[in-house]
Amino acid sequence: MTSSQIWQWGAVETAAAIRSGRVSSEEVTRAHVERLRAKNPSLNAVVVELTDQALETARAADRLQASGAELPTLHGVPVTIKINIDVEGQANSNGVVALKDNIAPGDAPVTANLKKAGAIILGLTNTPEFSMRAFTDNPLHGQTWSPWDKAITCGGSSGGAAVAVAVGIGCIAHGNDIGGSLRWPAFCNGVATVRPSQGRIPAFNPSATVERPPMAQLMSVQGPLCRDVADLRLALEVMSRRDARDPWWVPAPLEGPPVARRVAKAKIPASLEADPEVLALIDRAAAWLTDAGYEVVELEVPDLDEVFQLWVDLISTEIATLQLQQYREQGSPLFQGALDGILTMAKMLDATEYQQGVAYRTRLIRRWLAMLEDWPVILAPVSVQPTPAYDADLVSTEAVRRIFGNDLRFNMAVSALGVPVVTTPIGYVNGHPVGCQLIGGRFREDVCLDAAAAIEARLGLPAHDLWAR
Repeated sequence: MTSSQIWQWGAVETAAAIRSGRVSSEEVTRAHVERLRAKNPSLNAVVVELTDQALETARAADRLQASGAELPTLHGVPVTIKINIDVEGQANSNGVVALKDNIAPGDAPVTANLKKAGAIILGLTNTPEFSMRAFTDNPLHGQTWSPWDKAITCGGSSGGAAVAVAVGIGCIAHGNDIGGSLRWPAFCNGVATVRPSQGRIPAFNPSATVERPPMAQLMSVQGPLCRDVADLRLALEVMSRRDARDPWWVPAPLEGPPVARRVAKAKIPASLEADPEVLALIDRAAAWLTDAGYEVVELEVPDLDEVFQLWVDLISTEIATLQLQQYREQGSPLFQGALDGILTMAKMLDATEYQQGVAYRTRLIRRWLAMLEDWPVILAPVSVQPTPAYDADLVSTEAVRRIFGNDLRFNMAVSALGVPVVTTPIGYVNGHPVGCQLIGGRFREDVCLDAAAAIEARLGLPAHDLWAR
């Protein structure tokens, strides 16, 4: 076998090949290092290379295997970590020049869980400044480019992660999501991801000097990006292992009791300007689910506009109250413009309004959970428009408002609910990937993943199309 074959394997196949002795951990890591060196210079997905350490870790993994010791789940499997969580000894810069020397004194829970599972970290992936844009560019590490077309965005904020795994740099990419930062780059790059239930995957940065604002804690999640659904299941199991440093972590099972095979296809509000080709792909995904044995009915989701606006108002109020001074002092002029576009969509809440908003969020979640009792999966767009230009949010404040308020309204609204969402590819528009959201009840990632697997079985993997170009 050649190294060009090895980097194409997913995490499940790679782990099995190493465990069986078909290939060594060092051979696998070298294949991914070669792929990184071949593709990354033109894409800038991995902005801190840890390849020397990765090869050392791989050799140690082979020695462990030779000793006859019991091997962990991801023994020898190469992965990447987004540069906004802690990897001990590395700078958690979050794309900000002022944080370039913010050296992590220890590992974040996700990092620790991946290491304990035997994964080998190839490097750290790019993110926009403060992970606050839907486009991955920053003054510290520069622009990350789409592997499909440099004229379009790779998405954000987990843009570097999505690009890396799409082109075959690592089998699993770590990312995170507070307003779509896993699902949007998965859409843009033709890969799959799971935004887990709030409390599923533990989170904490030892480098942090203060705690995150309350709604940021309850709306932000960590998660994997992979090329296929089987790898998502494996990555989710590893990432979600207990870490006592996160008091919100929940020891919920990864699989629940059987549910009705029913899917609600979200009705697109008349107020949204939607591209007919994108909607046609959503319809085709619904037909595929029907073919797989699901009952699919178009229904209106509860209070979409209210949920979206509440997300904007709560997060923006927290930013304005607790974080804006740092953003103004340390963010670049381009970042300031994109940030202003988000803030101008919001009503800044006073203390009473903020508390009322936090309380009202519970009512909105309850309405969605009631729908999910009858319809265990909701099929919805990530974006109702194709992938825009790599700098589309820098055109004007109105452009930012249009991207978030129109194109990504479903994506951002669902972020407020704390429920699991799987994004999986569903086809192409203009040769560029398009994905959908599969939304489930709390801690029923398994139900969402099952539906995603049914779609994947009919579409295939866009990464294979990308590699053939």
